[in-house]
Amino acid sequence: MIKLSTLVVAISLALSSQANATTITASDKAIKLAKDTILIDTHIDVPYRLHDKWADVTKATDDGDFDYPRAIQGGLNAPFMSIYIPAHLEFEGKGKSYQLANLLIDSMEAIAQRAPDKFAIASSTADIEEQFKQGKLSIAMGMENGSPIEGDMKNLQHFFDRGVRYITLAHSQSNHISDSSYDIRRKWKGLSPFGKKLVTEMNNIGMLIDVSHISDDAFYQVIELSKTPVIASHSSLRKYTPGFERNMNDDMLLALKKNGGVIQINFGSSFVTAKAGSWGKQLKSTKESAKKEGTKLSNDFDAAYRAKNPYPFASLEQVLDHIDHVVALIGIDYVGIGSDYDGVGDSLPIGLKDVSSYPNLVQGLMDRGYSDTDIKKILSGNTLRVWKQAEAYAKKH
Repeated sequence: MIKLSTLVVAISLALSSQANATTITASDKAIKLAKDTILIDTHIDVPYRLHDKWADVTKATDDGDFDYPRAIQGGLNAPFMSIYIPAHLEFEGKGKSYQLANLLIDSMEAIAQRAPDKFAIASSTADIEEQFKQGKLSIAMGMENGSPIEGDMKNLQHFFDRGVRYITLAHSQSNHISDSSYDIRRKWKGLSPFGKKLVTEMNNIGMLIDVSHISDDAFYQVIELSKTPVIASHSSLRKYTPGFERNMNDDMLLALKKNGGVIQINFGSSFVTAKAGSWGKQLKSTKESAKKEGTKLSNDFDAAYRAKNPYPFASLEQVLDHIDHVVALIGIDYVGIGSDYDGVGDSLPIGLKDVSSYPNLVQGLMDRGYSDTDIKKILSGNTLRVWKQAEAYAKKH
């Protein structure tokens, strides 16, 4: 007799195998273009992945979405590693978020020190460009959730000095800086008084402001206050996910263009299609109903549910639709890549399952008529532009 857990694993593996199939196969030209170009992905969650379970990503790993061999295969040479701080009340304002942020930064420095022939910490656009020439994979860092600032501008300078170059102001709950798009309690009705001061100080030191995760009101307040272009480091479009405030709508895109910023498209299926988002809500509802009925949930509950209700993975083509819409609405100069690899679990689209997959994206762009010049803007040119503008502003202030 086959155990339920064994059967579920077998079904899950079969589904995973199906999901890894792709209708787009990268040509030699697409692979070469990816590898010959600085390729910046503004959001990869390696630090917290390694915090949960250590793995030597300087070598091939058995799990996760990132390691050095796969990055090289995909042409990824300049990821922003996310210094992710969970949005727990036990972290906010109690020193724990500050401590965790420093610990995660330590882990990235350890990777660079472990394999200095492969990795190097990058804290400027000049670092990115020089390390690319040297054939090294740059580790840039962005902080996801501004909780570690803890209301003290000295901490902002501290993390800048440690190499953090953007801050996502809030995460899944409102904090002392900003309201969150996920949090129905709109404590600040946008930014807090401290948050408004923080935006100015981030401008002054050259720290990019990341508007992913924050509420719509907070977004427009940032746009009004910021003297430099902002980024949405890992967001997609509300056009394809109606009602999902975590993504950006067309009015926000138009405001982003006026600001000169960039939206980096998130690959997670629930960010790409409404169908995937609805699946997640249905799973949550089913679990809550079972708990109310007194049913004890097994460790295999999620896998068993997925076996009966296969997850509706987004496709690479649908990710490309998001890029197309940004380009059609506001132009080629305002879109980039923010995959959320190692941050969205096993919800990644067919054809974009890990960091080896960027050539598939490049091929898809080529197939849709994008020129090499335009593709290079998406891969890094647009992000480098806003980063350089932030650096230039800071030199004057």
